[in-house]
Amino acid sequence: MNKKITAIIIEDEEPARDLIKAYLKDYKNIILISECDNGFAGFKAINEHKPDIIFLDIQMPKLSGFEMLELLDEIPGIIFTTAYDNFAIKAFDINAVDYLLKPFSRERFQKSIEKAFDSLENKKKKNKKVYRLIEHVHRSKDMLERVVVKSGSKINVIPVDEIQHVEAQDDYVMIYTKNEKYLKQETMNYFEEHLPASHFIRIHRSDIVKLDQIIRMEHYAKDNFVVILKNGNNIKVSKSRIKELKKELRF
Repeated sequence: MNKKITAIIIEDEEPARDLIKAYLKDYKNIILISECDNGFAGFKAINEHKPDIIFLDIQMPKLSGFEMLELLDEIPGIIFTTAYDNFAIKAFDINAVDYLLKPFSRERFQKSIEKAFDSLENKKKKNKKVYRLIEHVHRSKDMLERVVVKSGSKINVIPVDEIQHVEAQDDYVMIYTKNEKYLKQETMNYFEEHLPASHFIRIHRSDIVKLDQIIRMEHYAKDNFVVILKNGNNIKVSKSRIKELKKELRF
């Protein structure tokens, strides 16, 4: 461990940041270049400083650790600092990403540092495993509460309640809110699975709409229907979805 490496702490709890900094004093070859108390600041610091490793909390307000990682073009070596449950910990093990389960000892911290140095020897391979871990968490069946979209250097956090319509755009989706629209690289199937079915319905392979945005459904040709949204847009309903939509609208 003679090589000097750079590190960033991204953790919303000050005592946890202080503990990591205290443990890092044992490692003269690790240079702490920044500490952040939220995912937004962490994203900015990573892009600015390009650290070798980060100490990353998972459960943070506004932007979680996984949401932040999803936005990065290049992921540094990661040591998760987390109070996550055992199921998630097993997922980290499967993907060979190290974690520190709070509260953690100095000895456990040392093992994580050793793994971090090892990971830097084969960073490309490790990053593939990190991406698989992100995908594992991303594909869980939990309902979405918000959607994070990067536009250039800007990060937009869209509460699900503000989404009115999701439209397929090749390998992307366009997410419509009352005043804005956002392009995100994601699939329609993902949104169909993760948007609450009590509020959203897929009416076409290319369209998911929020039920309370539908003003009415109109018959425009034999066995063909369109829905009219509050914003004035007309969206075609696929024949395979008409029965389900009629049931939801009590048509």
